[in-house]
Amino acid sequence: MNRFNILFPLWAILLSGVAFFFSESFSSLASWIIPLLAGVMFTMGLTLKATDFKRILQDPRPILVGVLLQFIVMPLLAVVLAKMFGLSNQITAGLVLVGCCAGGTASNVISYLARADLALSISMTVCSTLVGVVATPLLTGFYLSTTVDVDTIGMLVSIVQIVLIPVLMGVMLNQLFPKYIQPLTPQLPTLSILIILTIIAIVVALNSDSLLEIGALTLVAVVLHNLGGMCGGFYLSRVLGFDTRQSHTIAIEVGMQNSGLGVALALEFFSTTAALPGALFSVWHNISGSLLASQWSRKRQ
Repeated sequence: MNRFNILFPLWAILLSGVAFFFSESFSSLASWIIPLLAGVMFTMGLTLKATDFKRILQDPRPILVGVLLQFIVMPLLAVVLAKMFGLSNQITAGLVLVGCCAGGTASNVISYLARADLALSISMTVCSTLVGVVATPLLTGFYLSTTVDVDTIGMLVSIVQIVLIPVLMGVMLNQLFPKYIQPLTPQLPTLSILIILTIIAIVVALNSDSLLEIGALTLVAVVLHNLGGMCGGFYLSRVLGFDTRQSHTIAIEVGMQNSGLGVALALEFFSTTAALPGALFSVWHNISGSLLASQWSRKRQ
């Protein structure tokens, strides 16, 4: 794992600062967000093989529990936090949308650094991504039905276009041309991080005028959302009988969302304000994940 990838949270903070002060340079790239996210999903597909899907059938119980916890704990927690802090309808929509998204590819990097169960992490990310194609729009519509209008079908179509098709294309290319794809595999996480950093910068730039006004309270909600998801994933999985290494993996997967997708969907179906929780989540969950990974990795040493 190269040093650049490990320092991802630092780059996210620095680039967010640059985007805040030079917002015009980045906000003009708003139309790039959806293609960039599709690119991240495509690179994820390039890292997957048929054996990754066979792993799901070999031991489905921790994967099933982890995915269920993700789509139960995170949306519910988002709704509770939004009501607790009295967040606006658009910020609530963004926070709930992040909670309804699948696990992010960054969770695989954090699981690797934490010396957790990387195979389980990859399998959970794959499953939650596929389940999320249907679950994300349905859960978003369910939890936000009394807050804002949600185009559930439109969101479903967008997720198929942004997530499912690029992932399947990547998997197909990896299966058909492995000797061309495998040499590129070590560089794919770095490429994904560069794309995610660009998305974060664009969203921060789009919200630069309102960031100081609504950012602090939203940030607290985002931090508690992430930490609550990690704690819930860890302790609930321990209660269900999984070992510490598996529970650490499930905690990372539950607490680390595909916030980039949340940002893209918020911009398409709600507003730039609704994209703010996703942008903050993108920065914060990598900081908290890196800190946990460092602690858990030292314990295993």
